[in-house]
Amino acid sequence: MIEEQGLVSIITPTFNSAKFVAATIESVIAQTNNNWELLITDDASTDDTVSIIQGYRNSDSRIELFELPQNCGPGICRNNSIKNAKGKWIAFLDSDDLWMPDKLEKQLNFMIKNDHNFTFTSYSAIDENGSIIGSQNVIAKREVTFSDILKSNYIGCSTVIYNAEKLGKLFMPEIRKRQDYGLWYRIIKNYCPAMGMKKQLTRYRIRKESLSSSKIRLLKYQWELYRKIFGLNIFFSLKSLIICTYYSISGLKNRGL
Repeated sequence: MIEEQGLVSIITPTFNSAKFVAATIESVIAQTNNNWELLITDDASTDDTVSIIQGYRNSDSRIELFELPQNCGPGICRNNSIKNAKGKWIAFLDSDDLWMPDKLEKQLNFMIKNDHNFTFTSYSAIDENGSIIGSQNVIAKREVTFSDILKSNYIGCSTVIYNAEKLGKLFMPEIRKRQDYGLWYRIIKNYCPAMGMKKQLTRYRIRKESLSSSKIRLLKYQWELYRKIFGLNIFFSLKSLIICTYYSISGLKNRGL
């Protein structure tokens, strides 16, 4: 049954990820569905990230490493891996996040059984030491529609799989921040809603630097997203930004804000 599901191309960007990337790769190797390729594009890391990945690549032919000559941002890294993907399915996994061992098997079964082409799952949050942060866990909505995605990014990047055989290879906008949000918007607007699984199949790592990120700076990136990627006029951009800020402040779970 697993072989019949088709090859999964796992898209992972890295940048100075030496502390966490081995655990991320191990969580892929441990998958009950072993019909995958892991395409890692490194964004000119200056630590031991590349040498760690090379060690895994040398022992597992399913792992590929691409190195960018200069730092370009995670969107361009992901797009480079997507460009080189051979799989029926495109799955995303960031270099500090983890998958549960049955993640691919259960999510693909869900997609095939229900004829879904774009799905995401619930996730549990962990700290830098891998301990669960109960207050940060996110339960997936059953469905994210076009009106939903304008309000907030309900979709954790490392939980997503889309059907490249049905939808084609879909790339992220080449902006520094919130590229994943931009891609989800394009898929939902042009193809289909995102369908959620309640089961927590991913562990999303919350790092100290992400906790201290400036909310004002994130709102600036959100404004850029509405204007440049969503193509909204100033009135609707402002309206959407106010709604998005409200949902963030009122406590709705959102990876980005």
